[in-house]
Amino acid sequence: MDSALNSSAGNGSDALNATVRFTATPEGTALAYGSLLFMALLPIFFGALRSVRCSKSKNGGEMPETITSRDAARFPIIASGTLFGLYLFFKLFSQEYINLLLSLYFFVLGVLALSHTISPLIASVFPASFPNKPYQLLFTQGTGENKEEILNYEFDTKTLVCLLLSSVVGVWYLLKKHWIANNLFGLAFALNGVELLHLNNVSTGCILLGGLFVYDVFWVFGTNVMVTVAKSFEAPIKLVFPQDLLEKGLGASNFAMLGLGDIVIPGIFIALLLRFDVSLKKNTRTYFYTSFVAYIFGLVLTIFIMHTFKHAQPALLYLVPACVGFPVIVALLKGELTEMFRYEEEASEEAGTDSESEKKDQ
Repeated sequence: MDSALNSSAGNGSDALNATVRFTATPEGTALAYGSLLFMALLPIFFGALRSVRCSKSKNGGEMPETITSRDAARFPIIASGTLFGLYLFFKLFSQEYINLLLSLYFFVLGVLALSHTISPLIASVFPASFPNKPYQLLFTQGTGENKEEILNYEFDTKTLVCLLLSSVVGVWYLLKKHWIANNLFGLAFALNGVELLHLNNVSTGCILLGGLFVYDVFWVFGTNVMVTVAKSFEAPIKLVFPQDLLEKGLGASNFAMLGLGDIVIPGIFIALLLRFDVSLKKNTRTYFYTSFVAYIFGLVLTIFIMHTFKHAQPALLYLVPACVGFPVIVALLKGELTEMFRYEEEASEEAGTDSESEKKDQ
């Protein structure tokens, strides 16, 4: 998982030389960092809103994946193993072939993620009279009683339009590796992550963010592993924006970058607080807006320190204390700290499922 805020030029050895030659202008630097901040806020805000609808959805294809405390405790270890494994791969094998395989893999994932992201927008564009025909892609093995369902994908005409548009972006990314195509896929991955990955309670969120806080600090400050992987890894797992856009236009190559982990990890915690706000039924979004402002503060602080010290920063070092600390302080002041930590999303969902089954039995 890439979780560092960094500034680099291009890729490979040529990029290292370019870093020495190129000095970003204050205007170019401000535009790049401001754009990264804006792009980071989009998937968090809209992903959190969509996570509320997702938690209430009865559509099996949109059911969220719940992260438990055990998952949260193991996640930094799994992420560390994955990160170090990628580092070894880039050291031992040709970077060109690894990135080719990764490009094909992320092409498929990116098309699906972007299609899911834009589907509500596309659905709203079509008129009510549009003939939206349903389809089903069914793949089984065996016959009779031994028949086993391997793939059962239901979709409609609107979904096909979304997949077609997303595939155009995917082909653009495969052929050109353009930073705009990279960002479209990256934003889609981040929004889907915030929408579909749900923490079951605030305690689990604290465990996850605390573990990744240590993970991020160690791999950025303790080693060169994360920065090396971030610069070598040609996949849409980071948002990038050129600092030389004003000089070179869309062909710019000196990028500031922000790992998707710095968006998704705090984002799923912020989305949890929004769902907690909804559960209070007070028609306020106090904890959501508090944590959202805290995220802005943490990311701006990260950018400021990185720009001041000219060194890649573990963004979670600043984001985690802000995103956890601000809402906890507000809960203490409002006398709702116990209620916040008692909020159990999974239990409420199971209760809703049980009540529905009881109605059917009656």
